[in-house]
Amino acid sequence: MNSDPQDWYEVSNVAGIESPGLLFYIERIEENITRMIGIAGGAERLRPHLKTHKTRELLQMQMNRGIRKFKCATIAEAELAATVGVPDLFLAYQPVGPNVARLLELVQKYLLTRFSALFDNRRAAQQLSDAAAKRGVKLPVYLDVDVGQHRSGISPDHEALSLYVSATKLPGLLVEGLHGYDGHISDADVTERKRKCEEAFTELRVLGKMIDAAGLPAPKIIAGGTPTFPFHAQRGDVDCSPGTCVLWDHGYGSKLPDMNFLPAALVITRVVSKPKANRLCVDLGHKAVAAESPQPRVFFPALPEVKIVVHSEEHLVLETDRAAEFEVGTVLYGIPWHICPTVALHSHATVVRQGRAGERWAIAARDRKLTV
Repeated sequence: MNSDPQDWYEVSNVAGIESPGLLFYIERIEENITRMIGIAGGAERLRPHLKTHKTRELLQMQMNRGIRKFKCATIAEAELAATVGVPDLFLAYQPVGPNVARLLELVQKYLLTRFSALFDNRRAAQQLSDAAAKRGVKLPVYLDVDVGQHRSGISPDHEALSLYVSATKLPGLLVEGLHGYDGHISDADVTERKRKCEEAFTELRVLGKMIDAAGLPAPKIIAGGTPTFPFHAQRGDVDCSPGTCVLWDHGYGSKLPDMNFLPAALVITRVVSKPKANRLCVDLGHKAVAAESPQPRVFFPALPEVKIVVHSEEHLVLETDRAAEFEVGTVLYGIPWHICPTVALHSHATVVRQGRAGERWAIAARDRKLTV
């Protein structure tokens, strides 16, 4: 599946699929899981992030291939994973406010899932410990280390060591290791991307040695996202947590050609108007494809040179000299620039098997709350 036929994305029974809509191509997802496992060197090395797909069925597909550890960002995603029977689930988002109680409720409700979370400051660690101890729970946690993104975490210095050591003394916590997300590193040049990844990880490794020198057990490490996945996979003692590569998107596909994954989730849209001779208006607004990035926010394989001129809530206006070829009602398939937030805009995905649409999968964890 290294070279795609030109029309690989076309669905034979597309007439019955409403637009705008989300399509999951099952054989391509399976192939991406195979490639993930191959890069990691084994399913046991993987801790995939489920924020990309948020679906029960895709989680089960990954578990069927031997993946047992997962990572998530919301309580709803954590609950979804637990309902599927995920054995090991890491909440990579510091719980505060009511989310502390919600997480601990999951811990006590789903006994077959081992939950863990992260912390990056004393107040949050203390509150998490107090709440866990009150319930008679000892919650596994990881220290969130800022390795350069400056979004969350603590700098890997002596203050981080002090926080780590002090957290080991809190009765409600079981401090297990370090988490370092290098999401700021996505250089197209492989050599430069690897250099920056090594530089960021070196600081994390130094902190790990400081923890070891303090007489504590060597910390487990969860590191990286999708762009740095191949580099962390070579370390051998790190849980790798890519997410996007299970579905892939045009953003990473165009920027990271060295990462050999297949677009496996597309949006379907239809021409709804032709306001000018060189313009097409399709039903793919902000509410159907992620709009946080600059244009182009979607790539149309059938119209690779198209210019996007207007994007609003329910409309996307395209400019092309080929507009006459597309009648009102014509279907277009698009590869989103950023698939993760695009998936979250849809209530379900239509599953395509061998070129034919079939069942629908609920994007169950798009909601902020399931039951807990």
